Amino acid sequence: MSNENNKRSAFIVSPDWLEQRLDDPSVKIVDAAWYLPAQKRDPKAEYQAAHIPGAVFFDQDAIADQASGLPHTLPSPEAFAEAVGAMGIGETDTIVVYDGPGIFTAPRVWWMFRIMGARNVFVLDGGMDGWKAEGRPTTAEISSPAPRSFHASFDAKAITSFERMKDIVENRLAQVADARSAGRFSGEEAEPRAGMRSGHMPGARSLPSGTFSEAGKLKDLDELRQSFAEAGIDLTKPVVTTCGSGVTAAIITLALQSLGHTDNTLYDGSWSEWGSRPDTPVAIGRE
Repeated sequence: MSNENNKRSAFIVSPDWLEQRLDDPSVKIVDAAWYLPAQKRDPKAEYQAAHIPGAVFFDQDAIADQASGLPHTLPSPEAFAEAVGAMGIGETDTIVVYDGPGIFTAPRVWWMFRIMGARNVFVLDGGMDGWKAEGRPTTAEISSPAPRSFHASFDAKAITSFERMKDIVENRLAQVADARSAGRFSGEEAEPRAGMRSGHMPGARSLPSGTFSEAGKLKDLDELRQSFAEAGIDLTKPVVTTCGSGVTAAIITLALQSLGHTDNTLYDGSWSEWGSRPDTPVAIGRE
């Protein structure tokens, strides 16, 4: 959409692009902000205080499989369709997702919409923080759109299960790109969740979530490509993305898809599952 001179991701829209379409009923805006406890930010409170006009709030803790025992596990297609349909979103709409700082948790919801069958899904560059800093319009009026039917068409191949992940790690069947911080990857930093080992899956590569953005905006395609090369990721081969709980892994997915890499999946259980089990191999160090 705002893919200027083919240097920018086709999945990103600019604040200018969105502001010009705030009155377009076919453009649905989704606030997908979510934060780690250490960030000391309350996404619901921030949404209620000020959001982009017309935006609905997507609660990543609520729109999840509550029975999995893991945080943010993908809900069933039926549960997803019911939740977003109640927000007034259909699968044929143009959907723009944003978060607070930009390129943080919005890519997860972008990915969710896409694997559930929506095609015209985009992430707002700069996030809400950038939008407000530029003095663009906000409102505290809670959006209450008329419900719509969202017809889910679930792409199960986009997900890597625990059993599949074990096979991938053991037999090096795909490259593993980890979006957690370098310290968590190496085992030098403790995991934020209690009772979880530190380190990474043997053979994984470290690609911290902030690698791909600057000031909340996704880097251009050449910079994305360079980041993968520096991390030792071969873009001609399959990649599995992972992180702490399946959220920021989608930033790597967004970067891959932006470069035309389609042979990638997301390990939904991520380190919350792998690091908490006694039967999984864990490596420490920077390699």
